[in-house]
Amino acid sequence: MARKSKRQRKAPSASPPTPSPRGASDRDKAIGALMALLSERSFEQIGLAEVAGRAGLKLSQLRAEFGSTFAILGAHIKAVDHAVLAGGDVDVADEPARERLFDVLMRRLEVLAPYKDAVRSIMHSARRSPGLAFALNAMAVRSQRWMLEAAGIGAHGPRGALRAQGAALMFARVLSVWIDDEGEGLDRTMAALDRGLSSAERWAGFVDDICAIPCALRGPRRRRRARDEETEAA
Repeated sequence: MARKSKRQRKAPSASPPTPSPRGASDRDKAIGALMALLSERSFEQIGLAEVAGRAGLKLSQLRAEFGSTFAILGAHIKAVDHAVLAGGDVDVADEPARERLFDVLMRRLEVLAPYKDAVRSIMHSARRSPGLAFALNAMAVRSQRWMLEAAGIGAHGPRGALRAQGAALMFARVLSVWIDDEGEGLDRTMAALDRGLSSAERWAGFVDDICAIPCALRGPRRRRRARDEETEAA
């Protein structure tokens, strides 16, 4: 008899959320234009004038909304965050934290699906440009804080910052599989995410141990201070 999988993954019960329709405003037109251009060429080859032209905007209109192509990319990432957060599934509220985060990150991939070519392009550019990679990491960490919170996992304080950084690195590895996963069920991507979450659980335990060290050190100091005060009082 074949052994059952430890976890049965199920498809989302509703259609995945998508960012706000492009074209409703100059801001949306600019974001849509950049993502379309990214599917055709690399990030470093795209100028603001080209974005404005593709969006059907004057440069003055584009400048009123954004100061750089990177700012436009950041606005797209923020829109993806909003779409994921708006599509929470109450059916997984009672699931373990790992399952909740799995659900949140799969929703993120579903939102990103229309932009897969653009994501592939920006990832290739980041591999060639350490500066771009560093800036993208900062935005990814900010997004993962929201993803962790959406999964009911604390992302505040120093411990939360470490968790968010770990989640950002893990999700980047998942994206590197996802951009080439053409399977209808995204089996390779889900397997990569499962492996990533297993590593993240070990990382979370390490983070907890690291964050516990200052508390452990404060205890002996307090005891020594109390003994010194008692000695002085005597």
